[in-house]
Amino acid sequence: MSQTTSDRKPLKVLVYSDDIDTRQQVILALGRRPHPDLPELEYVEVATLPVVLQNMDAGGIALAILDGEAVPAGGMGIAKQLKDEIFQCPPVVVLTGRPQDAWLATWSRAEAAVPHPIDPVQLAEAVVSLLRPRVPATS
Repeated sequence: MSQTTSDRKPLKVLVYSDDIDTRQQVILALGRRPHPDLPELEYVEVATLPVVLQNMDAGGIALAILDGEAVPAGGMGIAKQLKDEIFQCPPVVVLTGRPQDAWLATWSRAEAAVPHPIDPVQLAEAVVSLLRPRVPATS
């Protein structure tokens, strides 16, 4: 018997920013299901680097969205650290301060960069393109 997207386990998405408003903007922009092919998303909101590392080390995170403008630990530096230290690290989306900062996301080895202010369509497209290959197709 095949599973439908509605009865599959939710995908955990880590959302890191020291700013609660930024975390809420990300969650509101994506909603519970940004695409019908994907199961629901379950958000893990994180405000500090130690908690990011704890959650990523524990496993089960399908995607991380990291605020490049967060202080004192910026999302780009965290992305590079995660990619260097975690075997088969989940995909990472970095929120950049401006579109011109996308080149820094390349240095961080993030799979995608989305500039502030957050455009819900652009963020959803980036997230769906990274999550879709990780979800088994339903028949």
